[in-house]
Amino acid sequence: MPLTNRSTLTQFLIEERRRFPEASGDFNALILDVAIACKSIARAVAFGELGGAMGNHAAEAGGSVNVQGETQKKLDVLSNDVFIQRTEWAGNLAGMASEEMDLPYQIPAQFPRGKYLLVFDPLDGSSNIDVNVSVGSIFSVLRGSDTGADVTEADFLQRGMKQVAAGYALYGPTTMLVLTVGDGVNGFTLDPNLGEFMLTHPKLKIPEDTQEFAINASNSRFWEAPVKRYVDECLAGKTGPRAKDFNMRWIASMVAEAHRILMRGGVFMYPRDTKDLSKPGRLRLLYEANPIGLIMEQAGGRASTGETPMLQVQPSSLHQRIGLVFGSKNEVERIERYHTEPVRSEMINPLFVERSLFRD
Repeated sequence: MPLTNRSTLTQFLIEERRRFPEASGDFNALILDVAIACKSIARAVAFGELGGAMGNHAAEAGGSVNVQGETQKKLDVLSNDVFIQRTEWAGNLAGMASEEMDLPYQIPAQFPRGKYLLVFDPLDGSSNIDVNVSVGSIFSVLRGSDTGADVTEADFLQRGMKQVAAGYALYGPTTMLVLTVGDGVNGFTLDPNLGEFMLTHPKLKIPEDTQEFAINASNSRFWEAPVKRYVDECLAGKTGPRAKDFNMRWIASMVAEAHRILMRGGVFMYPRDTKDLSKPGRLRLLYEANPIGLIMEQAGGRASTGETPMLQVQPSSLHQRIGLVFGSKNEVERIERYHTEPVRSEMINPLFVERSLFRD
């Protein structure tokens, strides 16, 4: 392969650090350790059944369930262990929190402690592993205390706007790392020959308008009125109030959904609904909504609960769930506006009611 002028992830981080002469280098080292973790997970995912890591964790004992109430895959547990082992040793972290662990993870006594907190979903979309659909890892970096004391749940309950960095790795036909350090969004592709992430997608920007939306239509009977209205209008196409045709997508792997939207625009909706009133949303605020939200905002898109900007939400618990809408700015703002407008009354005569696949 001929030489190129592409920057490696290491070069990119060094250039970013030059903007902050007082920086210690701990942050760069942390991001590089996260990148190594993602490379390791990418390799495990790529081997699939050949690697002996497919199926449910501890299947012979009936499987294991994480704090989210979800059955853990072998690769969920492996990926979680990889994140811990690759980042705990270097002295950059005060502690960690993961979707797969009930409580915050304390840095072992034999390692020095740093000032950052790492929050991650080690393998997002793992239910798709067995059918070979793209999955990924999501991570967020927060500032913690550098006192060396054990971390508590309260240390992690920071609004999304407080994130120092956020990113995801996508394990697809190529492995990509998408990263924001608060100065736009950049995409890196793993060069399998060099084993390095190379800058291939600098300064990504999400188109403000789109004709594509993603939502799990099987939940339509549980949607709130503003969401029903939005989807109905999209499905009405050129003859409806939007006067244009829309395409619908649903991968059930949020990293893959986010990446598609980052590349070409679109809007993703996993809104609050009435399916389970004990869960005000399906996705996790700290591990999914906040890091993806920061990436979207940094790329010129928007992330929201449907009513409130996502990055302004004050977390109340480590594993808090929340409704999430993100993507092309104008579409997300339209959905937010529908939440503030009065519910429109339906016409009584069914001959004149706008038809919809999703009408109750």
